Amino acid sequence: MNIREKFLRSKVFNFEETNSIWHENPVFKLRTESTENEILLGLTKDPLIFLNELKLEKSELSPDFLIFASRHTSKTARPAFLVHTTGNWSKDADFGGDPQDLSKTSAILHKAGFISLTEQEFPSSLTEFSLDIEVTHHGPTILDIPLIFMELGSSKVEWKIDDGGVILTNSILNTIQKYSEYKELGDQKIGLGFGGTHYAPNFHRLIRNKNIAMSFICPKYFIQGLDIDLIKKMIDNTSEKVDYFIVDWKGTNSEDKKHLIPLLEEFNIPIKKTKDF
Repeated sequence: MNIREKFLRSKVFNFEETNSIWHENPVFKLRTESTENEILLGLTKDPLIFLNELKLEKSELSPDFLIFASRHTSKTARPAFLVHTTGNWSKDADFGGDPQDLSKTSAILHKAGFISLTEQEFPSSLTEFSLDIEVTHHGPTILDIPLIFMELGSSKVEWKIDDGGVILTNSILNTIQKYSEYKELGDQKIGLGFGGTHYAPNFHRLIRNKNIAMSFICPKYFIQGLDIDLIKKMIDNTSEKVDYFIVDWKGTNSEDKKHLIPLLEEFNIPIKKTKDF
């Protein structure tokens, strides 16, 4: 499935080609009556997780943030739509980015992406698909613009489902409007997450049901590798002011808590448990 073609052939949204070129491909602009947001569509042949250079200077583009529309692969091949931020918690950077480094991102954009997925009307062909928030993982990590990934997974079977591509593209475009709505309301509290498993069920619940938006989520597997510098990077690389450290208390063992809590106490940010909300 060529995701860009789903955008260009959309029955809901209308794109027009511009004079700009990005990564040797034409850039398209969404036709809209709104003057608030300009939505541009680009294509690169480079693997997104290894995209370390945007090369914007050759295109005269200066986006405020990036949404990477991507395929997702997993060992279980579970049918799913997924949203996550990017970064590496350990010294392993096999899937892009630098070791122990995080991208720039926006908690509000991250939430807007996920909620936009939940608000779609799913056809019968997609009833088996889950809606997931993943913890922060893989690259890129060194781009200067806040970004999130929105993905269709998790095997070639799902990638070929036409309705799946339509849902993903509609969700991405609706994310922009949802982001603006959240920013205007100003009622979201911003959190950084610690603990739990890869699909972050307790953080999923908070983001979906409470006025909580989260940027980076570090799962339990990497708690022992956290240090002051990496936690500071979580704070600094979040576009919004961080209101809470949020710990999945049941999803973090006692040894991990002994390592984590003293680190968090070095910062003037309240520590909350997921159950506090």
